[in-house]
Amino acid sequence: MQAAFGHERRAVDVPSAQNAFRTLRDLPDGRERDRLRAEVICTWLPMAHRIASRFRDRGETTDDLRQVAAIGLLKAVDRYDPSLATAFETYAVPTIVGELKRHFRDHTWDVHVPRRVQDLRNQVRKARRDLAQAEGGPQTPTITQIATAAGLSEEDVRLGMEALGSYSALSLDAEPAGTGRGTPLTERIGAWDSALDVAVDREAVKPGLRKLAERERLILYLRFFRDMTQSSIAERLGISQMHVSRLLNQSFERVRADALSGTA
Repeated sequence: MQAAFGHERRAVDVPSAQNAFRTLRDLPDGRERDRLRAEVICTWLPMAHRIASRFRDRGETTDDLRQVAAIGLLKAVDRYDPSLATAFETYAVPTIVGELKRHFRDHTWDVHVPRRVQDLRNQVRKARRDLAQAEGGPQTPTITQIATAAGLSEEDVRLGMEALGSYSALSLDAEPAGTGRGTPLTERIGAWDSALDVAVDREAVKPGLRKLAERERLILYLRFFRDMTQSSIAERLGISQMHVSRLLNQSFERVRADALSGTA
């Protein structure tokens, strides 16, 4: 870590920086403390930007990465205790790296993926890239080769490879890649057919309907298949409308009871 960020050590006078942190800790809230805090942050900002550059080529812009790294630096400055023997850089680097990793984990995935699977995805992606870039290495590494290179089981490699497709989502209005005609995905995805529920219900009530008297079945047919009113049915059968209503309600209860007993 010291070698990786040695230029910050040369650019920053470490004893002076430690004195600044001690002064910052002792100052009360106010303009003087805000000024010193801003100076400390500006002093260590190049280190935060350098750490952010390690996360480039992952789909985020440099400006966004630097902003996230700066947030990590702010947290490190506010939480650092200069009375401890640990140098600020030793404390700040993992804090900034953690903030960047948290950003990728929580804000850049279109589909929610558990943290373990995200880690597998990163390991698989790195191992596959290293194998493909190695001299004489396979252009398309197999699962076994990736598992060996990453020190993972083949099952974990498969899980990580599945997560590779979860980082970004495809718009339903996007045209499929490699096709000559633009048929959006939304037109090729099936939709729920409400008629399926009706079909299930019809099959469930058939036994109960068969047990009804012929007149009751006729009333149900006229009401629900011929869309006749109760008054029209009463006139056709020569009975009162109230009688038709009573027979309908009785039929409903019998068919419902029979269907429920059949599914119990």
